[in-house]
Amino acid sequence: YYKIMSKDDGKSKGFGFVAFEDPEAAERAVAELNGKEIVEGKIMHVGRAQKKAERQQELRRRFEQLKIERMNRYQGVNLYVKNLDDTIDDERLRKEFTLFGTITSTKVMMEEGRSKGFGFVCFSSPEEATKAVTEMNGRIVGSKPLYVALAQRKEDRKAH
Repeated sequence: YYKIMSKDDGKSKGFGFVAFEDPEAAERAVAELNGKEIVEGKIMHVGRAQKKAERQQELRRRFEQLKIERMNRYQGVNLYVKNLDDTIDDERLRKEFTLFGTITSTKVMMEEGRSKGFGFVCFSSPEEATKAVTEMNGRIVGSKPLYVALAQRKEDRKAH
């Protein structure tokens, strides 16, 4: 049994279902066909059909895993910078911190085109970030002394 899913106008939606009597045959089809190029540039994705609840559970699990990986990646390299002068934008923030190492991103938080007075600087290593905190915390940039610390997740901030 097979069913190709189609739109109201009869055109294919680009996916379908195949039912196998033999579970081993189904597993073989997934193993041999998943990731295979079927038409120039078109890769076929073949997997076991899942109930909606199963699919959602899998997506939630993957999302949580990604969140943990991202948290670990930025642990100790992302700095929170507050008390920013209104004249400081992303580029100026990068310029002020570039002396301490490789910066992967800078972001001054804005609202309606105006600085909210804080931002983030992300370094490529914890050593660079630590050096920047040591050197930049309390330093006057523009007309104000900066407050610089390792950025904390919202949950961690609320716990203290």
